[in-house]
Amino acid sequence: MSNLPTSKARDAFARTLGRVARTGEPIVLIRRGKRVAAIVSVEDLDRLAAMEDAADSADADAAEREAAESGEPRVPLETVKKAAGL
Repeated sequence: MSNLPTSKARDAFARTLGRVARTGEPIVLIRRGKRVAAIVSVEDLDRLAAMEDAADSADADAAEREAAESGEPRVPLETVKKAAGL
Protein backbone atom coordinates (compact mmCIF):
# COMPACT_ATOMS: atom_id res chain seq x y z
CA MET A 1 0.00 0.00 0.00
CA SER A 2 1.44 3.33 -1.05
CA ASN A 3 0.88 6.81 0.33
CA LEU A 4 0.50 9.79 -1.97
CA PRO A 5 -0.08 13.45 -1.15
CA THR A 6 -3.43 14.67 -2.47
CA SER A 7 -1.70 17.40 -4.49
CA LYS A 8 0.36 14.82 -6.41
CA ALA A 9 -2.68 12.60 -6.91
CA ARG A 10 -4.60 15.57 -8.31
CA ASP A 11 -1.76 16.51 -10.66
CA ALA A 12 -1.42 12.94 -11.95
CA PHE A 13 -4.97 11.65 -11.46
CA ALA A 14 -5.22 9.51 -14.61
CA ARG A 15 -1.80 7.96 -13.98
CA THR A 16 -2.71 7.30 -10.33
CA LEU A 17 -5.97 5.59 -11.31
CA GLY A 18 -4.20 3.58 -13.97
CA ARG A 19 -1.62 2.40 -11.44
CA VAL A 20 -4.31 1.16 -9.06
CA ALA A 21 -6.27 -0.51 -11.87
CA ARG A 22 -3.13 -2.14 -13.29
CA THR A 23 -1.46 -3.32 -10.08
CA GLY A 24 -4.43 -3.64 -7.71
CA GLU A 25 -2.35 -1.89 -5.05
CA PRO A 26 -4.36 0.61 -2.99
CA ILE A 27 -3.08 4.16 -2.70
CA VAL A 28 -3.75 6.11 0.49
CA LEU A 29 -4.14 9.84 -0.03
CA ILE A 30 -2.44 12.08 2.50
CA ARG A 31 -3.43 15.68 3.26
CA ARG A 32 -1.52 17.73 5.83
CA GLY A 33 0.13 14.55 7.09
CA LYS A 34 -3.15 12.70 7.68
CA ARG A 35 -4.69 9.79 5.82
CA VAL A 36 -7.90 11.16 4.28
CA ALA A 37 -8.97 8.68 1.60
CA ALA A 38 -7.90 5.70 -0.44
CA ILE A 39 -8.09 4.73 -4.07
CA VAL A 40 -8.75 1.00 -4.39
CA SER A 41 -9.42 -1.34 -7.27
CA VAL A 42 -12.97 -2.30 -8.11
CA GLU A 43 -12.12 -5.86 -7.13
CA ASP A 44 -11.07 -4.72 -3.65
CA LEU A 45 -14.21 -2.62 -3.35
CA ASP A 46 -16.37 -5.61 -4.32
CA ARG A 47 -14.58 -7.81 -1.76
CA LEU A 48 -15.13 -5.18 0.94
CA ALA A 49 -18.82 -4.91 0.06
CA ALA A 50 -19.18 -8.71 0.19
CA MET A 51 -17.50 -8.82 3.61
CA GLU A 52 -19.80 -6.07 4.90
CA ASP A 53 -22.85 -7.92 3.52
CA ALA A 54 -21.73 -11.14 5.22
CA ALA A 55 -21.19 -9.33 8.53
CA ASP A 56 -24.59 -7.65 8.27
CA SER A 57 -26.24 -10.98 7.52
CA ALA A 58 -24.52 -12.62 10.50
CA ASP A 59 -25.61 -9.74 12.75
CA ALA A 60 -29.19 -10.03 11.51
CA ASP A 61 -29.18 -13.80 12.10
CA ALA A 62 -27.84 -13.28 15.63
CA ALA A 63 -30.53 -10.67 16.32
CA GLU A 64 -33.22 -13.05 15.04
CA ARG A 65 -31.93 -15.83 17.30
CA GLU A 66 -31.77 -13.49 20.30
CA ALA A 67 -35.31 -12.28 19.66
CA ALA A 68 -36.60 -15.84 19.30
CA GLU A 69 -34.85 -16.95 22.49
CA SER A 70 -36.13 -13.97 24.51
CA GLY A 71 -39.74 -15.06 24.14
CA GLU A 72 -40.84 -11.44 23.92
CA PRO A 73 -43.45 -10.61 21.26
CA ARG A 74 -42.29 -8.83 18.12
CA VAL A 75 -43.33 -5.23 17.52
CA PRO A 76 -44.38 -4.44 13.95
CA LEU A 77 -42.35 -1.77 12.15
CA GLU A 78 -45.44 0.38 11.63
CA THR A 79 -46.00 0.47 15.42
CA VAL A 80 -42.42 1.56 16.00
CA LYS A 81 -42.64 4.23 13.31
CA LYS A 82 -45.90 5.57 14.71
CA ALA A 83 -44.44 5.72 18.24
CA ALA A 84 -41.44 7.63 16.85
CA GLY A 85 -43.67 10.05 14.94
CA LEU A 86 -42.52 8.87 11.54
